Amino acid sequence: MLDETFRTPLPVDLIAVGVGSLQGAMFAAGFKRIDLLGVAIIGIASGIGGGILRDVLLGVPLAAFSENLYLVVATGAAFIGMLLPRLLQKVDPVITALDALSIGLFGAIGTTKALSMGLPVVPSLFIGTVSAVGGGVLRDLMLNIPIALMHVGSLYAVASLVGVSVLIALLAFGVPVFAAGIACVIVTAVLRLLAVRFGWSLPEQRALSRLRLRRQRQVEEVIEEALHTGTITLPITLIGEVPPDGEERPPGPDQNAPDGPSSAPPGRRG
Repeated sequence: MLDETFRTPLPVDLIAVGVGSLQGAMFAAGFKRIDLLGVAIIGIASGIGGGILRDVLLGVPLAAFSENLYLVVATGAAFIGMLLPRLLQKVDPVITALDALSIGLFGAIGTTKALSMGLPVVPSLFIGTVSAVGGGVLRDLMLNIPIALMHVGSLYAVASLVGVSVLIALLAFGVPVFAAGIACVIVTAVLRLLAVRFGWSLPEQRALSRLRLRRQRQVEEVIEEALHTGTITLPITLIGEVPPDGEERPPGPDQNAPDGPSSAPPGRRG
């Protein structure tokens, strides 16, 4: 349990919120049939969404509503991102760098805030990561599109998770909270920027094993053959059946059938 949390000056917090709102509005402006108010709301949610989710999970008053400037800056940045997207695209590397720093800041603040309230390490890591990426999640939910966080792409949540893990490790060794928080911000930002630069991402999950994929292809080939010839050729190894020697065998005629392949009456052809 910590006696303090990682705190940053108010101007730094406002810059982080503004960058999030700027990016959210630029993203939303590319969608048709969204009016000015809709783009502004999405931009604001992108900027303060992570902090709101953090405070809701912790059951504390929303920090974004404790100061007038948070909403003012988020709204102003959202309108700038909506009205000047082409101009801002010219300085996209700068915005990306600021965004990488902001997710590190949100991660450090969220993690130390959870620890100071007595939460265990693992839930604190979760709170910190949600605080860092929550704005993007809310943006995608409001736009009714697949959540980018859950699809293959540049490391985002992973960068935050690594950063807050470094913070936790440093705190365990007695490093002061502010120094550990700065290290978290640096690690998160560097990893995020390297992922953007080199296109790093987590590998795509594979729901089926290679064996099941191979059998699926066999079934598709049999169906395709039946559609063209009206004849179905069954493989030796049926799905769920393993040969006694443990080795896979290529498709062939059914051994239990009389001479020649097993056939079925011609059916309707597509």
